[in-house]
Amino acid sequence: MTVNDRYKEEIWKNSGDWAVEARGLVKTFGHNRAVDGVDLNVRAGTIYGVLGPNGAGKTTTIRMLATLLRPDAGSARIFGYDVAKDPQIVRQLIGVTGQYASVDEALSATENLVIFSRLLGLGRAEAKHRTAELLEEFGLTEAAKRPLKHFSGGMRRRLDLAASLIAQPPLIFLDEPTTGLDPRTRTQMWDTIRRLVKTGSTVLLTTQYLDEADQLADRIAVIDRGQVVAEGTVDELKTSVGTSSLQLKIQNPQDIAPTREIVEQVLMVESIVSGDNAKITAPLADVDKVTDLLVALREAGIYLAEMSVQKPTLDEVFLTITGHGVKDGTSSSSEQSNKTEEAAV
Repeated sequence: MTVNDRYKEEIWKNSGDWAVEARGLVKTFGHNRAVDGVDLNVRAGTIYGVLGPNGAGKTTTIRMLATLLRPDAGSARIFGYDVAKDPQIVRQLIGVTGQYASVDEALSATENLVIFSRLLGLGRAEAKHRTAELLEEFGLTEAAKRPLKHFSGGMRRRLDLAASLIAQPPLIFLDEPTTGLDPRTRTQMWDTIRRLVKTGSTVLLTTQYLDEADQLADRIAVIDRGQVVAEGTVDELKTSVGTSSLQLKIQNPQDIAPTREIVEQVLMVESIVSGDNAKITAPLADVDKVTDLLVALREAGIYLAEMSVQKPTLDEVFLTITGHGVKDGTSSSSEQSNKTEEAAV
């Protein structure tokens, strides 16, 4: 069953521009505060990324927003509907795809999708039609009758995403949807996620991949140890942690020393030389000074092979904000116990 028409009509009246509004979400497992006062605002029609290492609280936050876990404190609204007071309505407005494919390996892709469709209330003919549409959309038509035990990881993940879209929900939660996928399949999943938003859905995406957040998200919340430690667009986050860097590659390696001297005089910073490739890197706080530098280099008879200005990477952003890299965070024993407790909910 697709979202009830009455709910479709009321969504925008009830929510304004926001698909998700969360305030002070808290979830504790034993002595571990897995989520510690998370605030989120996700604008409808966008891709919102929640970036953080394993054990940061990303999955627990998603489960609370999706009504799968009850918050110990705080509140959340999905298109204006309270997740605690209106869970049945909220469930009709969302699709959830987890880190592991929620499909039956003993059945084919077609059989899985037909069963999910029937469980959602679609008639027999409608279920078959919707299944055929989704198999075509996710490039699984040729493998539709193949047992899932012969599917690759990427094919299973695409099938899991297809299953979450049977009801055509306006909000889709994707919890680390590309974990373990090869680069080509990850890129295909990125394209699919972009298409979902173009057709009117909102996507809340959790990830520990910096390039994924950089490529997809309109806005990003950086979460660490259960708290949102930074939030903004990719450019805003990169700008917040420091200046850009200027990189120069010199045509004649013998000009490295005088070039470095000119760079430091004009930009009034210290520079570094990388290896034997005649490349100089220096922090750049004022882009207008690049023109002065180029004039000075030309007057000195120094010629460049390449020049580029680079903003800080998301890796640098995360390291600066949290004091460690995204991949440094590993699941602790407490996180593993959280997963066990969550599974029992």
